[in-house]
Amino acid sequence: MIFKSIFVLRRVLLAVLITGLALPVRSGLAAPLHDQGDPPQERLSNERLEQIWTRETALYERTGTLLERGETLSTRVEAAIQKAEQRGIDTSAVRAALEAFTSALQDARPIYQSAHGIVQSHQGFNESGQVTERARAIETVRDLGAKLRQVKAALGGTGQALRQAVQALWEANRPERAPVP
Repeated sequence: MIFKSIFVLRRVLLAVLITGLALPVRSGLAAPLHDQGDPPQERLSNERLEQIWTRETALYERTGTLLERGETLSTRVEAAIQKAEQRGIDTSAVRAALEAFTSALQDARPIYQSAHGIVQSHQGFNESGQVTERARAIETVRDLGAKLRQVKAALGGTGQALRQAVQALWEANRPERAPVP
């Protein structure tokens, strides 16, 4: 009885396998990802262009604020380094991170300022950010996006590195708290 059921099971599995091979095969692979470049002009609607422009101009404004704050941050960290050195604390890691950060700020600032002309001219867009000339709007969005990526590359994560260095210095030299009775 057992041998008969195994024989039937083998036949059923063979039939399923043959049927599966006879059916048309569909690829189980996902479609290739598009490159990270800009999409073709036909795919961008005016509404999407306006959304991208709004997002990029907001990022441009935030970047300007961060660059301004970077100078203030540099002076504050420099003051903290001097205080720590007066107490005999090794601040070489923080000083190196600060130098990299200030150098990156100097590199990023001209790139950011060159993006200012793109935002001010807003070619292809009217004052309220609506598309007036499609081809120019696409070029404007591409140009501003490229400038913002250049600013990010110029900064190269030095702000995060400075933050981590300061935090590590603080953790290593945190004053002991008195026990609470």
